[in-house]
Amino acid sequence: MELRFVLLREEAILPRRAHEGDAGLDLFAAEPAHLGPGERWSVGTGVSVEIPEGHAGLVLPRSGLAREHGIALVNGPGLIDSGYRGEVRVLLLNTDPAEIYRVEPGDRIGQLLVTPIVATEPVEVEALAESARGDGGFGSSGR
Repeated sequence: MELRFVLLREEAILPRRAHEGDAGLDLFAAEPAHLGPGERWSVGTGVSVEIPEGHAGLVLPRSGLAREHGIALVNGPGLIDSGYRGEVRVLLLNTDPAEIYRVEPGDRIGQLLVTPIVATEPVEVEALAESARGDGGFGSSGR
């Protein structure tokens, strides 16, 4: 399946897979940013994308940034609906308690995963079907 992108500025880099068979496309910063300890920053990629109908784009964190620098996504995963045509931005969070993290144009800052969606229609009912799990939530499956 083709995935159509527009490069919105000169610094933009077309998203690409780091390795053949990778699920996600690397997203690259098109602008500099600096995140102090505990700060968040919306970093532009300089690209817009045409997510196919019946699909959604998920902006996911990069594990290397998390491991090496404590960089996470504030709203991870971010959601790109098929009708959105604006710039893809990545909302980064510096969880490191002491170090400033600097982003330079061309740095890999996230990943884009395109996935099929099921269009559902919310319906109010009197009760839900029984299940083995029931209402067991956080921690209900043990350690």
